[in-house]
Amino acid sequence: MSKKNILLIEDDEDIQELVSFHLGKEGYTVTAESSGEAAIEVARKDLPDLILLDLMLPGIDGLQVCRTLRGETTTKRVPIVMLTAKGEEADIVTGLEVGADDYITKPFSPKVLVARIRNIMRRKAREPADEQSQITVHKMVIHPGRHEVRIEGKRIDLTYTEFRVLQFLARRPGWVYTRQQIVDAVRGEDYAVTDRSVDVQIVGLRKKLEEHGDYIETVRGVGYRFKE
Repeated sequence: MSKKNILLIEDDEDIQELVSFHLGKEGYTVTAESSGEAAIEVARKDLPDLILLDLMLPGIDGLQVCRTLRGETTTKRVPIVMLTAKGEEADIVTGLEVGADDYITKPFSPKVLVARIRNIMRRKAREPADEQSQITVHKMVIHPGRHEVRIEGKRIDLTYTEFRVLQFLARRPGWVYTRQQIVDAVRGEDYAVTDRSVDVQIVGLRKKLEEHGDYIETVRGVGYRFKE
């Protein structure tokens, strides 16, 4: 199996060396870039398996780098982990909303960093390539083509929006999504709806799923995830 290539976007040379050393010991190949502009070009030419992204960079900042990569066909599915000193709740929510898959604050434990990266790689490997492919998780089977949800063989009747919310969350168990990310995925970025409408859909879903409603977990201050 070929080594996984990680693109590290970080302007601090000491952190570059620290991260590269620990990831190298785990068998990853690390390419380090100090600016967002250079890193975007590298990602376009040699698609990485994962991107580690600092927020405070010379030139364009990490948030704009993330938006750019998420907006391009070739790079939009590459996992992005933000590695930054900006650890306030609002910073974390903003990072997730622009498309980050995970958020790690400095100072950090190299062991934790490696574990989080390994976990994301496993999730990516399990992720279906086809958005219309069947999802089987826990005791639930979700079939997008038939717009059907069954739990232990019993069909669950959902509205269109409830089905789309459930499908979006269940496709990546354990991943946390903000309300705005859920809105964007279900209705598109131009759909005029408030974040709180997502809460209404979640309440409806949990009620219809009955004792299995706890599959959908609330992450305080951030949003929701489907139980891993």
